[in-house]
Amino acid sequence: MIARAPGEPVSRIVILGGGSAGWMAAAALSRLVSAGASVTLVESDAIGTVGVGEATIPPLLDFNAALGIDEHEFVAATQGSFKLGIEFVDWGRLGDRYIHPFGKYGPSTHGINFHQLWLRQHLLGTAETDPGRIDDYAIAIAAAVRGRFSRPSGNPKAVLSSLGYAYHFDAGLYARFLRGYAERHGVVRIEGKVGRVEQAPEDGFLTALVLEDGRRVEGDFFVDCSGFRAVLLGEALGVPYRSWKHWLPCDSAVAVPTEGAGPPLPYTRSTAGAAGWRWRIPLQHRVGNGHVYSSDHISDAAAQQALIEGLDARPIADPRVLRFTAGRREKLWEKNCVAIGLAGGFIEPLESTSIHLIQSGIFRLLGLFPDRGFSPAETGEYNDWLIEEYEHIRDFIILHYHATTRDDSDFWNHCRSMKLPDSLAARLELWRGKGRLLPRHNLLFKEESWLAVLLGQNIVPAASDPLAAMLPVDETARFLAHMRDMVARTAEAMPRHEDYIAQHCPAAPAVFQ
Repeated sequence: MIARAPGEPVSRIVILGGGSAGWMAAAALSRLVSAGASVTLVESDAIGTVGVGEATIPPLLDFNAALGIDEHEFVAATQGSFKLGIEFVDWGRLGDRYIHPFGKYGPSTHGINFHQLWLRQHLLGTAETDPGRIDDYAIAIAAAVRGRFSRPSGNPKAVLSSLGYAYHFDAGLYARFLRGYAERHGVVRIEGKVGRVEQAPEDGFLTALVLEDGRRVEGDFFVDCSGFRAVLLGEALGVPYRSWKHWLPCDSAVAVPTEGAGPPLPYTRSTAGAAGWRWRIPLQHRVGNGHVYSSDHISDAAAQQALIEGLDARPIADPRVLRFTAGRREKLWEKNCVAIGLAGGFIEPLESTSIHLIQSGIFRLLGLFPDRGFSPAETGEYNDWLIEEYEHIRDFIILHYHATTRDDSDFWNHCRSMKLPDSLAARLELWRGKGRLLPRHNLLFKEESWLAVLLGQNIVPAASDPLAAMLPVDETARFLAHMRDMVARTAEAMPRHEDYIAQHCPAAPAVFQ
């Protein structure tokens, strides 16, 4: 019988699966090799990865920094570009266009949130008090629409200090980059397919992966990065999957890369269609394109045709169709196995959260790394934290679909009229009254993100914070005009995105067949 011994260190860590999830986990866990642990990653070149996660959000900067990765080296190695936000086209209604920016809109003043000052002036409805679009106060938006980029300023008084950014990159090249990092730090890669999983008969804990050729890879702790199949957490340990398709009906995607079409834009574009949406992600030497859709509302052939017709350059590969169901496992950590990435859950690509959920799971794992006792309190804390984050992200994604007046298809009629999760319904009710967006624990998307989507998709509160009404109207108007001017002037002074890349992180030329 295998003893579960509290205090006895985990010495053999086995990761199943490569791709972004596997190699991000391996790179982060490689620090344990110097402490005497072994880290082994098992993958097969014959098993493909999803590989369309080419857009990210700002927390990835923290992950790379924790590994000591040089940003410019990483961007060049992954043919990357910089991302200041996401442009949404035709979401609230046909013809609408707005950007969800990274960073802030404007400073609070007299203890009053900036958006409440803007909202108060907007609701007054006079030409003299018109504050313009709230987009005019976000340096990330001002830079994005001008094709500009630079790093944020370290001076907290500078407009440029409120800039946030992330990356576009080739996910396959990122995995390769991290593989090199991990192997240099002692991670061992084993090529092979898993034939079966061995478990201890007395308690069901995982003990070894048996490969198809008979090799055994033993471990004390297992990280399941095997993708949607969830070979360890789902198949071996039987943790069920909870579907969110009733809220997020898109269950398919078709993806195709194209040649570059001019200088890469510093933002992702998401264009809503009749039964889903299309993405456009610009890298240095190519553009990632895809169509996320509901197979209940459009055929694969029609979805692919809509994607091809919307391309602005020559395809450089055949389209690939992917299937998924939005949702998560009931637990992300069971016994001596934790699922990272698609093995644990998938919401959908809309706000580029897949890679974030990988890194969030890794960081939380490092904070609660087990001994061989596998404390239920620690695994319970891990599950509670990750489930809360999954559900917060779920609500934010649902908002995009629900906050629409589109009635041009059965898909949008369903999304507009569906019953919301109680957590999202309560948040919307609070917003509609006086524009309240109260901070909560463990939220990835902060106030600015919710602001962008709510106002961008035309949900304007009935009133503003009463505190904002205490400030003189003309004084507030002058303050906002000054802020608009400072944001525009700062953006104009920034270097062009393509010039910044050419100076700091140009990738080697790509060759397309």
